[in-house]
Amino acid sequence: MQRHFAQAMERIEGLISIWSAPCAVSHTASDGLTVPGSGRSRALLAVSGGVDSMCMADLFLRKYGSDAIALAHCNFHLRGEESDGDEALVRAWADEHGVICHVTDFDTEEYAREHGVSIEMAARDLRYGWFARLCREHGYAAVAVAHNANDNAETLILNLLRGTGMKGLGGMSLISDLPYAADLKLIRPLLECTRKMIEGYAFVNKVAYREDSTNALSDYKRNRIRNEVFPVFEKINPSFIRTLNREMGYFCEASEIVKDYCSSVISGSQSVIPGSTGNLSIPTAPLLSHPHWRYLLYYILEPYGFNHPVLASIEDLLASDRTVSGKRFESDTHVLMTGRGELTIIPREENPDPSRHLSDTRAPLTHGDDFMPVPGPGTYHICGRRFRVEELERTKNMPLKQPEGVLQFDADRLRFPFALRRWRQGDWFVPFGMKGKKKVSDLFADLKYDAFEKSSAVMLADCAGAMENRVAAVLCVRMDDKYKINDATGRVIRITEMK
Repeated sequence: MQRHFAQAMERIEGLISIWSAPCAVSHTASDGLTVPGSGRSRALLAVSGGVDSMCMADLFLRKYGSDAIALAHCNFHLRGEESDGDEALVRAWADEHGVICHVTDFDTEEYAREHGVSIEMAARDLRYGWFARLCREHGYAAVAVAHNANDNAETLILNLLRGTGMKGLGGMSLISDLPYAADLKLIRPLLECTRKMIEGYAFVNKVAYREDSTNALSDYKRNRIRNEVFPVFEKINPSFIRTLNREMGYFCEASEIVKDYCSSVISGSQSVIPGSTGNLSIPTAPLLSHPHWRYLLYYILEPYGFNHPVLASIEDLLASDRTVSGKRFESDTHVLMTGRGELTIIPREENPDPSRHLSDTRAPLTHGDDFMPVPGPGTYHICGRRFRVEELERTKNMPLKQPEGVLQFDADRLRFPFALRRWRQGDWFVPFGMKGKKKVSDLFADLKYDAFEKSSAVMLADCAGAMENRVAAVLCVRMDDKYKINDATGRVIRITEMK
């Protein structure tokens, strides 16, 4: 296992050049511990107290020393005294080895209720948002998590069941962008280590860890696969974890080959651009002339959210002798219309399905392109656009006037977490400097927005009012007067659109 870890870290270091440059910061952490300059950038280790993350911490300590790492532990308060025991173990390990330890706790169930997301998604949002804030506050080079080969195999099975296409067959990668913060890196140095290897390492090296009693339950999909499906696989192939991980490597390479092929096939037509968020025209004759046109069509349409039944209907229509023109197919975000010799994709102005309307209090809020919680500073992608969210001390030279492409809010009025979402009919706000309310649709009319510009507009709302029609801003165009900064403002939340 130590060999696998060392090899993984060599590849990671080569990719993102960490643990080589001098540490850029020297300051006092929020828990009162002094962070000395160590001559190398620190890694922030996400440590739960379980066997995987405690072994990862031990390996980092042995390879790099205590000055090169810091721990981050989230207490989600989901398992009562067990959760508190996990926190106590992580704190004790950090104290014993002289390692900086950041600890926070979350009311995960309350967050899930407020945002209409699952407990798993709530915990993910909360922890990754906090990790991003720690990295920015303390200058950490990357966040390390203890995902292992078993986790990767579970992810492959889940992706197959969800139907994620070839991109889901590659599983997790050794290094990726930190969720909600594309400028920071997430690393997985144990990805090639099986759980049995990790448990063996813990036994030989006397690594203290705690068992999560919920792992034995099959309440979650991942646990069900681990507890009920994998034992059957192991009877068929005792080395199935290694086999699946090896195959995922091949799938990943095959996916890149297919991607290159599809890109080269469609590159001759500038109107066919997979992943574009604007109107898209697909000439049907050139498409159908290719022997693999069905996969090409899937490759082009998949980013727009068309599911497999809809794709099958479109394929059947194109392959039949029926009249193609005048048909309409819908995804949650886009509409495909068939015309004479072409398919046209346009964004939806609004979602007519009332069960998915955010103003309908019976409908749960979903985490996706229609709605995205913002738990803290970071980079967020929604509606095909990218925004950087920062929290800053207001300085004397910071202008009250909003710069172009930027909105600045009084942080005492707009507080984390808040939400980003699509425009909905009935949305309104009180424009900066005015007292009366204005419909967002009227703002669109004033700005002469077309259907695409309306569909890609992003609303900002207080999470407490995310189900209501009053919005705090149209990013990054106009803001509600309630949230403006003034001479008394101490801290500012600044949101900038990144081109």
